[in-house]
Amino acid sequence: MSTKHVEPTEPYRGVRDFYPHEWSTLTAIFETLRKNVTLWGYEEYNASPLERAELYESKTSEEIVSEQTYTFTDRGERRVTLRPEMTPTFARMLAGKRREVPFPVRWFSIPNLFRYERPQRGRLREHYQLNVDLAGIEGTEADIEIIEIAAGILKAFGAEDKDFIIRVSSRTLLSAACKAANLGDARAREYIRLLDRKAKMTAEEFKAESSALSPVSPLDLIVNKDATIMPEKQELEHILEELAKRGISNAVFDPTTTRGFDYYTGMVFEVFDTDTRNPRSLFGGGRYDNLVSLFGGDSIACVGFGMGDVTLSDFLETHDLTPRTNDAPFLYVGTPSKDDVPAAQLFAKSLRDSGVSVLVHIGGKSLKDQIKEAVRREITYFIVFGSNETNSDSLTVKKLSENTEEIVSKENLSEYLTRD
Repeated sequence: MSTKHVEPTEPYRGVRDFYPHEWSTLTAIFETLRKNVTLWGYEEYNASPLERAELYESKTSEEIVSEQTYTFTDRGERRVTLRPEMTPTFARMLAGKRREVPFPVRWFSIPNLFRYERPQRGRLREHYQLNVDLAGIEGTEADIEIIEIAAGILKAFGAEDKDFIIRVSSRTLLSAACKAANLGDARAREYIRLLDRKAKMTAEEFKAESSALSPVSPLDLIVNKDATIMPEKQELEHILEELAKRGISNAVFDPTTTRGFDYYTGMVFEVFDTDTRNPRSLFGGGRYDNLVSLFGGDSIACVGFGMGDVTLSDFLETHDLTPRTNDAPFLYVGTPSKDDVPAAQLFAKSLRDSGVSVLVHIGGKSLKDQIKEAVRREITYFIVFGSNETNSDSLTVKKLSENTEEIVSKENLSEYLTRD
C-alpha cells in the first residue's frame, strides 16, 4: 500500500518565514533604519540578488567565495551567485554611472543576502542588511559621519552608549605595522586574517601562529606605539576624539579589529553588544578606496557599513527595544447575516475612503464568534452593521481592548475612530 508524500511545512534550513506579525515588526525596524539614514541625506537604491559569480572573486574574502556563496550555472552556461554582500554591487553600480551621478554619493539599501553558513544565534543563511555608503570624500570626516550614523541608528531604537561599544581600528595602521615587522604583502594578508580570527582562538594558539609568520609581532608594535606607525595611530586618535565631541563616548581603539573582507583600505570598525548574551559582532564597516577601480577608471574614496537584521533584532530583543507593532485592521464590521454584507461593504467603503482600515465579516459566523475573532486579531473597534444599522443614523462602537461601548453617529464615525 503506497502512502502519499507530504511536503514539510518548515522553510529551507537557515532561512525564515515571516508571518504577518513578524513581518510587521521587521517592517517597523526597516522604517526606523530608513528614517534615520535619510535624515543624513542618503538616497535608497536596490539591485537584483543575482550577480555574476566573477563579481566576488578577488573582490571579497576567500572564505565567502570558496565556502559560503550560493553559486550555480544557469541555462546559458553562465556562473551566477546569490549575493552574499552588497558592497561589490554598490561598487559595480557606482562604476557604471560614475560620470552621471553627482558626487559625493550617499546611498543606502536594505537588500536580502545569502551565505551558506551553519545556522546559529545571530547568523542565518539569508538575512536582510542595511548598507550605508559614502563615496567621493577622502579623509576622516567621512569616516566620522559613517560611525555617527551607525551609532545614531541604535540610539534611535532607544539604546544608550552603555548598551554597545564601537571598536575602531585601521587597515592602514595594520599594514604599516606589518611593514615595520618586515612582513611582505602575502604574509601581511595572512597576519591580518589571523588577527581577524584571534577572538576565536586561545592566546597560545594565536601566539604560535603569529610567531610562525613573523618573529616580530605587528600587534605588539601597535600596542607599544612604535614610532614608525604613529602617524596612522594619530589619525585614529583624531577620529575617536571627534566622536567624543559629538556625543559618542563608547568608541574605543581596538587594534585587533580588522574586518574580514580583503577590500578594506583604511579605517575599520565593529559594533558589539555589551550584554554577553550577544557575543558576536552586531555589525561593522570601514573604508574601501580601491574597490570601484577594479571595474575600470580611477579609484574613488568610499566608506560604509552593513547592519544585518538578525544581529540587530537580537540586540533589540535583549535590551527590550523591539518596536511594538499592530498591522491589524482598525475596525471590524460584524454582519448578522450574509444578506447584510453588501450594505456593510458599501458603508465600509466610505470609511476606507477617509483612511480607516476596515475588515467586513463575510463568512457567516455568529456575532459572538465574530467578536472573538476580532479580539484574536487584536482589532481595536467593533461595530455591528445589519438591517437596523442600515436604517439608523448612529452605531454602537465597541472598543474591544477596554470592553467599552459608545453611541456614535455615522457622520462622525471616521473622526471618532481616528481621534487619537
